[in-house]
Amino acid sequence: MPMYLIKASYTTEGVVGIAEKGGTARREAVEQLLAANGGRLESLYFAFGDDADVYAICELSSNEAAAAIALAINRSGATKISTVVLLTPEQIDTAANMNAEYRKPGA
Repeated sequence: MPMYLIKASYTTEGVVGIAEKGGTARREAVEQLLAANGGRLESLYFAFGDDADVYAICELSSNEAAAAIALAINRSGATKISTVVLLTPEQIDTAANMNAEYRKPGA
């Protein structure tokens, strides 16, 4: 199944929820959301910094499932996420062996 990196940033409302219920409750909620959509959480970390408050690596059945989850989370208003498709080294090997001819601008 495809793997994804989800980067999440909390609004003030989301931070209040984390402060009230804690990080493990949030991890459990994410696990339930992913499982209900045929997926699995591999890891979840809270982080400091400007880029994101949470990094999660998960497995989902399809890009459509990932998009549905992103829509649901972003629609909540408490969290803003971005989703990155992750590729295995073997997938890159396959891509490297495909014939994708490219003509650069001006050529």
